[in-house]
Amino acid sequence: MKTLAKFGLATVLAAGVAMPAAAEISNRTITVSNGVSETHPVADGVAAMRECMTERTGGAWTLNAFWSSSLGDDLQATQALRSGTQEMVITSTSPLVGLEPSLGVFDLPFLFADAQEADAILDGPFGQMISDRLRETGVVNLAYWENGFRNLTNSLRPVTSLDDFDGMRVRVMQNNIFLDTFQTLGANALPMAFGEVFTALETGTIDAQENPFVTIHTSQFYQVQDYVSATRHAYTPFMVLFSGPIFGTYSEQEQQILFDCAVIGRDVQRAVSRALSGDSLTAIQAEGMNFNELETAELERIREAVAAVYDRHAETIGEDVVEGIRTALAELRSN
Repeated sequence: MKTLAKFGLATVLAAGVAMPAAAEISNRTITVSNGVSETHPVADGVAAMRECMTERTGGAWTLNAFWSSSLGDDLQATQALRSGTQEMVITSTSPLVGLEPSLGVFDLPFLFADAQEADAILDGPFGQMISDRLRETGVVNLAYWENGFRNLTNSLRPVTSLDDFDGMRVRVMQNNIFLDTFQTLGANALPMAFGEVFTALETGTIDAQENPFVTIHTSQFYQVQDYVSATRHAYTPFMVLFSGPIFGTYSEQEQQILFDCAVIGRDVQRAVSRALSGDSLTAIQAEGMNFNELETAELERIREAVAAVYDRHAETIGEDVVEGIRTALAELRSN
């Protein structure tokens, strides 16, 4: 992972990221927190971002990273950004829908067909529109990174059909769209902070959880789960959020360094994440997890079952937002 991260950073820097010409850079220590472990591809993105900051500021900035929710969960850390007591957090969009309801659009089931579609939407005008809305909440989105397509693990049975969700106690992220999606599928959906999931699975408080293969592997869920099913029911991005109050104290040059280095980190993190996804699936199978794909007809049946989730949450998300992403995806798919 480190080799790929260094290669990615060198490639981007060689493409034209210049050293600062003016002395508008102060000595700064920046704290960045996130909920995943240091073995996750986010760490490669952070390493690339740190190296970029060192290069661009001549060593004037120090980026200190904290892992596994050690500074609080994603929502707590984001609130610290809004109050100006912490600089940066890398968080999934899903825990923050209470702060900015339009983020719920990324929780809609089966939204993106593949990672390339997700990149085009997130890095394009639609993603920028969401970032502009976040500014009004007191945080600045520097870039979208990848959490990835989410898949279901559980300790009961392989999920091969819609009926297999029935009665399963599934941990979901703390937002109403995921709750509604899994309840619609017949599961007993239980909202829970990520940091509590392993223990809840270990003690049998819950039967199942859903996350990308890389997170399933790096979080060692294979120790407390028997089955993993390739549902790919949602693609949730990470965001690299910076404190609005602190951002306003930075010079324009420093602000641009934040954006540039977050994008460099994004490209490295996405590349590592995608390279590792298949490796992670292989690794968790080697640890004893039973893996299954779903037949196309059953996946279509599941999609049809949750189609009404879009309509039920359009008003909360913003009907203009839901229509906007549908339009953007239609245009993308027509090209």
